[in-house]
Amino acid sequence: MSQLIQDRHSSIATVNPYTNELVREFPAMDEAEIDQAIEIAHDAFAQWRTTPVAERAARVADAARLMRERREELAHLVTLEMGKLISHSRSEVDLAARILQYYSDQGPSTLADEPLEVEGGAAVIVTSPLGVLLGVQPWNFPIYQVVRFAAPNLVLGNTVLLKHASSTPQCALAMEQLFTDTGMPHGVYTNVRAPASGIGRIIESPLLRGVSLTGSNAAGSSVGEIAGRHLRKSVLELGGSDPFIVLDAVDLDHTVEAAVVGRLHNMGQSCVSPKRMIVLPEAYDAFVAAVAERFSSLRAGDPADEATTLAPVSSERAAEQLMAQVRDALDKGATAVVGGHRIDSPGAFVEPTVLTGITPEMRAYTEELFGPVAVIYRVDDEAHAVALANASPFGLGSAVFGSDLERARAVADQLETGMVWINHPTSSEPNLPFGGIKDSGHGRELAHLGLTEFANRRLVVTMPTDVVIRDALG
Repeated sequence: MSQLIQDRHSSIATVNPYTNELVREFPAMDEAEIDQAIEIAHDAFAQWRTTPVAERAARVADAARLMRERREELAHLVTLEMGKLISHSRSEVDLAARILQYYSDQGPSTLADEPLEVEGGAAVIVTSPLGVLLGVQPWNFPIYQVVRFAAPNLVLGNTVLLKHASSTPQCALAMEQLFTDTGMPHGVYTNVRAPASGIGRIIESPLLRGVSLTGSNAAGSSVGEIAGRHLRKSVLELGGSDPFIVLDAVDLDHTVEAAVVGRLHNMGQSCVSPKRMIVLPEAYDAFVAAVAERFSSLRAGDPADEATTLAPVSSERAAEQLMAQVRDALDKGATAVVGGHRIDSPGAFVEPTVLTGITPEMRAYTEELFGPVAVIYRVDDEAHAVALANASPFGLGSAVFGSDLERARAVADQLETGMVWINHPTSSEPNLPFGGIKDSGHGRELAHLGLTEFANRRLVVTMPTDVVIRDALG
């Protein structure tokens, strides 16, 4: 087996980031239990793949209904386990329900046979499931990430093993219960409470057909290596350091609002959060001042309290890692316009921070900052903006803001990312493909593309018996 993937935490446990108190621990599966889960999923696939697609879609519609009914329960679990503001947790659950509903509504027609023209006969592309899939999902969106992977594959007819982050085990159990309560056969969706070191064992199983991971570049590299060596299809959605380019000062209030909302959603713990704000001279000074003012107005508190505007980051370890990046920048000459410190209170709180003067020798120039820290660059012109935006190992999302849409589109077309939004921060909706390039991974999720990443696009050609048999090469 290749180098094992390391656990984020020493145990599978709920630790409340607001208080840093241990709430509940869970035992990890042993190897025999992992192997049994794979076998049960494989057995379930034989039944699930032959279930009519309309019936599979109906079960996913039931999951959407149950998610809406359990909105508050799920939202409070998310807030408990990873510290998200309760309003953000509700938004996550709502988006997940929309994704389930989208695939229930659109899946059957999208999976319909695709006819092709062939001389003297008929041809069709049939979209069929592959089999047992493994989803390795992160802690930052413990409901949405699960659904983004599971919904299209359940409609397609694959069976799903879901390995969730060790820090969100109760969200993982709640999601397994939700899918069970739809009446899906046993083994169609299974929560695999495995240590991270068990991921390799699952991928290496001859019964597995594919793996999807959303997580760090280190985890993606390890999973991709094992998957490649064993010829398993993989989809990897990894880190991001999204550029947010500001071309002019027209409607600056809208631009600042987009920057702040985009950067601080989930307290900046999002792969597509605008982490590098790149501003032309016309707007720079006013933009920095406005963003700094908005950041400094946030107040820390209990994320389950509707009045709280600053939540903790996901763990004490996450706070320490973020502050190490901030201190590195400040020690090497960067300026903290606001923030730059830990908040003196229990919990994994970090001051909302705006950094300027970032240079290439600083970690913040190339690394992803996962928390309430914005980096703002001043650039001379559009060419400089594009060059800086593309000077990153990441290529997930990006955004361009400008009053001249033709100019903004011209800039957008030069960006090396999988997604570009104009006059809106990078976001996610069920009908829009999601994914990146470069070190941000490969493959696409959501929309129609999410239905075919783990599909057999099988060609079926029918010819009459009196046709002339030709050489295989034509």
